[in-house]
Amino acid sequence: MAADPALVAVRGGLTLAIILDTARGRYALAPAGPADAAGDALVITLTLERADGIERVALRCRVARALAGAADADEIVARLAPWLERDFESVRETALKTIRAERRMHEFVFDAAKRGPF
Repeated sequence: MAADPALVAVRGGLTLAIILDTARGRYALAPAGPADAAGDALVITLTLERADGIERVALRCRVARALAGAADADEIVARLAPWLERDFESVRETALKTIRAERRMHEFVFDAAKRGPF
């Protein structure tokens, strides 16, 4: 039996990539750095890199502290993984369009109005 990919990220307190199986192939999900505190939210920059290395996408997730609770960045990434895998196509397209058109990373916001995987 394979390990639950959402648990792999927090095992041993190490930041490991979580493997997402998508229609486009396997992608590694990993935080690009430590979470930033931004008022009443935590902001995490994530990278999605295709297993064969031909595509890498970066995005940001702003998670309200009320939703995150005492979770650290790795635990938040682990909670985001199933949501990202399920909505991969729309998340990927939104992130890529923002990078191309606006020259910035798209920021997905999770708060009381839009809870996402929280």
